[in-house]
Amino acid sequence: MSEALDIALRLLAVFVVFLVFPLVIGQTEHKVMAHMQGRLGPMYAGGFHGWAQLVADGVKFAQKEDIVPAGADRRIFQLAPAVALLPYLLVLIAIPIGPDNAVGQALDAGIFFVLAVMGVGVLGSLMAGWASANKFSLLGGLRTAAQLLAYELPMLLAAASVAMAAGTLSLPGIVEAFHWWWVPWQLVGGLVFFTAGLAELQRPPFDMPVADSEIIFGAYTEYTGLRFALFLLAEYAGIVVLCALTSVLFLGGWHGPFGADGLGWLWTLLKTAILAFGVIWLRVTYPRLREDQLQKLSWTVLIPLALAQIAVTGVVKVVIS
Repeated sequence: MSEALDIALRLLAVFVVFLVFPLVIGQTEHKVMAHMQGRLGPMYAGGFHGWAQLVADGVKFAQKEDIVPAGADRRIFQLAPAVALLPYLLVLIAIPIGPDNAVGQALDAGIFFVLAVMGVGVLGSLMAGWASANKFSLLGGLRTAAQLLAYELPMLLAAASVAMAAGTLSLPGIVEAFHWWWVPWQLVGGLVFFTAGLAELQRPPFDMPVADSEIIFGAYTEYTGLRFALFLLAEYAGIVVLCALTSVLFLGGWHGPFGADGLGWLWTLLKTAILAFGVIWLRVTYPRLREDQLQKLSWTVLIPLALAQIAVTGVVKVVIS
C-alpha cells in the first residue's frame, strides 16, 4: 500500500509540474520580450505588470471556433496536438530534480528513454502538416522532418559523451558521478546538445518550419482554438524538458557550489530557469536561419564538434583509468 501511494504521489508531482511550469515559461516569455522589445500590450492586462496576460490568452484560445478543414484527414488532424504534447510528460517522469531518489521513476537507461521519447514528439508536427490538406502545412511538415534528421544525431552524440564520462546511462547516476571540472571539459558537448535541442523544438533562430513570413505558420496553419494552444503548450513543455536535461547532464543537476547539495531541487530549478531565460533571449536577439544555413550548421559544425567531444572524452577516461 505504501509503495502504491509513493508511486501515486510521484506521478501527481510530475503532472503538476507538467501543467504549471510550461505556463510559467510562457508568461515569462511575454514579460521578457515586452521588456527587451518595448512591447506595451503584455504589460497592461490586469494591471500590475500585466499579470492577467496568460489568463487573457487562455480565454482567447477557448473562445475561438474549432475548425477542421473539409479535405483534412480528420482523425490524424485531431490527434496531432496530443502526439506533440504528451511525450514531454513522459520525459519529465525520468528527469531527477534532487538527491535521494527525487525522480518520478529512475530508469537504468534513462538517457536513451528521454531522447527516444523526445523524438516522438516531433511526429506531432509531421502529422499536423500531412493531415491538414494545405500545401503550406505540408511544406512546414517536410521542413520539420529535414530538421529532425539533421539535429537528432548531434544531440544523441553529445549525450553519449557525458554518459561515457559518467560510465552509466542512468540520469541520477550521471548527476551522482558529476564533478565540477567536467563543466569546461564537457562544455562543447553541452553547447551542441542545447543547440540541437532548440532546433528540434523549432525555436528561434531554428524556426524555419514555422516561418510565418514565408509559409503562414508551417504545420500549424490550419489549427485554431485549443488545438493550436496545445501546440504552443508543447513548445513550452519542450523548453522545460530541454533546459532540465541540459542542467542534469552538463551542469551538475542538483549539485550546488561549495558542496551545498542540501537544497538540490532548488539548484536544479535555478539552472533550468537560467537556461530557459537564455532560450527566450535567443528568440528576441537572433534572426531566423535560412534552410541551407540550418542544415549546414548541423552537418558541418555540430556533428564534427560532437564527435570531437566523444574523442576527447575517450582520451580523458583512458588517462584517468
